[in-house]
Amino acid sequence: MHLGFVVNDVATEKNNYTTIRLARVALNQGHRVALIGLGDFIYDANGTVRARAHVPRGGPYEDDDALLAEIQGEDADVERIDVEALDVLMLRSDPAEEVVDRPWAPNSALLFAQLVTRRGVIVLNDPTHLTDASNKTYFQHFPEDVRPVTCISRDADEIKSFITAHDGRGVIKPLQGSGGQGVFVVKGDGGANLNQMIDAVIRDGYAIVQEYLPRAAEGDLRLLTLNGRPLRVDGRYACFRRYNDSGDARSNISAGGKIEIAEPDEDALRLAEIVAPKLVRDGMYFAGLDIVGDKLMEVNVDTPGGINMAEELTGVDFSSHIVADLARKVRLRNQYGGTLRNVELAML
Repeated sequence: MHLGFVVNDVATEKNNYTTIRLARVALNQGHRVALIGLGDFIYDANGTVRARAHVPRGGPYEDDDALLAEIQGEDADVERIDVEALDVLMLRSDPAEEVVDRPWAPNSALLFAQLVTRRGVIVLNDPTHLTDASNKTYFQHFPEDVRPVTCISRDADEIKSFITAHDGRGVIKPLQGSGGQGVFVVKGDGGANLNQMIDAVIRDGYAIVQEYLPRAAEGDLRLLTLNGRPLRVDGRYACFRRYNDSGDARSNISAGGKIEIAEPDEDALRLAEIVAPKLVRDGMYFAGLDIVGDKLMEVNVDTPGGINMAEELTGVDFSSHIVADLARKVRLRNQYGGTLRNVELAML
């Protein structure tokens, strides 16, 4: 296969990113890989979508650090490639990282990705529906039963009224954001700081305010899904618990959170079953469910991460399973002669 990965910028990729792990595993299996930054697409004069891409030499690579050192090195191979010649293009950029300096970048890349689906490239997750999922309002389209009570507003009084109605407790975070950035937890003692919390969030746009779930103090569960179902290999789920014992209420790894091995309980599997139909309908091939108790806190469809963590905790090679699944989709595309739509191929 010839695989492409769209990232924010190759220069900012890290050795604990799922994208780098998937790319390394694919390369070590003999597949060709190209990494494309959000600003590297080209619509050629002849109507072909091309890109300036970092093209790894092929390995084998001993670990993720080895691949990262090559593609970020001064002598990295950068080529002008035909994106329409790829078999699969995986969209792995985080729009929240571009809000301030490059707000144009995420949607531009999605539009280029939509163009290449016309040429038979399998684009994952489906770029049309990813455009609809550009911020956390996408979460509100899932059944109410799986979501915490939520208010979305830029009005400080509305936000304070919501917090008051929930016994002075709640979680305030940017509508556009990830990695625990700009997240504030109000536990009934926010008092004088509440105005500052609200101002810090709404200065960059809308705030999403959710009821506080007491079990969040124990951390949250990250459950990865593939083809709309929990990712499970050799009887083990790609699942782990994130927690923070430093006093920080956020369990995100980027915010200092820690991880431990975990199995999804009955509540987690029930939530995964409920959200599956929408994930399938929208072509959300690879997603991350963040679960607290019997509620979903978030559905990450842009850059679901944690494959490397799940592999290290369980010893299971989830990455090879994903690469093999991509190869299966390419075979199906070829067997059906281009008659299957991208959103269908994404979830078969």
